[in-house]
Amino acid sequence: METELYDVIIIGGGPAGLSAAQYAARANLKTLVLDKSAAAGAMAYASKIENYPGLEKPVSGKELLDIFRKQAVDFGAEYIESQVVGVNISGNVKEVFTLEKNFSGKSLIIATGSMGRKPSIKGEAEFLGRGVSYCAICDAAFFKGKEVCVIGSSEEASKEAGVLARLSSEVFLISHSQKLSVEPDHPVFSLPNVKLLLGTTVTAIEGTDTVERIRLLDQDKKESVLELAGVFVYLHGSRPIVDFLVGAIELSESECVTTNRMMETSIPGVFAAGDVACTEVRQVVLAAANGCTAALSAEKYIAHRKRRKYDWGSH
Repeated sequence: METELYDVIIIGGGPAGLSAAQYAARANLKTLVLDKSAAAGAMAYASKIENYPGLEKPVSGKELLDIFRKQAVDFGAEYIESQVVGVNISGNVKEVFTLEKNFSGKSLIIATGSMGRKPSIKGEAEFLGRGVSYCAICDAAFFKGKEVCVIGSSEEASKEAGVLARLSSEVFLISHSQKLSVEPDHPVFSLPNVKLLLGTTVTAIEGTDTVERIRLLDQDKKESVLELAGVFVYLHGSRPIVDFLVGAIELSESECVTTNRMMETSIPGVFAAGDVACTEVRQVVLAAANGCTAALSAEKYIAHRKRRKYDWGSH
């Protein structure tokens, strides 16, 4: 079966990725956005944005992101929620691998943001792949009938807890904050085998060959131990999210994707935009501008033109 070939594949559904999708789709390029979650990312977590040009009143980051997404789709971009696990960008056709299927494109725009992190919990790095995971969809089957925990308070963490609840006997959703960052009617609250441990911090992950227990500290500084087989971590930091690249592209010392001012990377046909690129200022308006630039550069690359096509609307 022949694989469908896109003009532009965009990894990431934040302001940079969706702005790129708008400009690429409006230029009649066959455009695909692969987004881990519509509710994840720095912008989606922002409770109020009031300094984005054109806003008449403050809106939540999620509301503004929904507008970005609708505009991109209305212009013709295809949007798929899927976890990207790897890429092959060595040839003229760029391949992107997700958990469900693989995609091919003439060009690739990386716009995954910067909420990545290094292992910070004692034992997290040691037991990675041996009970510690960052992807419930990938690894839930290994914990069928077992007790596991999810660490995090985001929409993503809550959604992944729901995935695990289908197979695991009991899922502990652990958050250091007193409430989850989800709507009151979120499905996770009604799952009988999901137990919330709020105001609680995981201080260590322990075991022998595999994970056997975690150590907890509650808001009253009381310590406890919880026996379980799996730990799924959904905490966020401020590092560029580049793990899926696995050395395929040039990174700086701070692990951001190196680009020139036109968002071109060291690989022809591959571009980066937003907080995943090496930028000193992280603002929604700048991420959107980066996305626009990356899309125009991708269009130039695909058309084999010497100059970019500047889109000022219809004349």
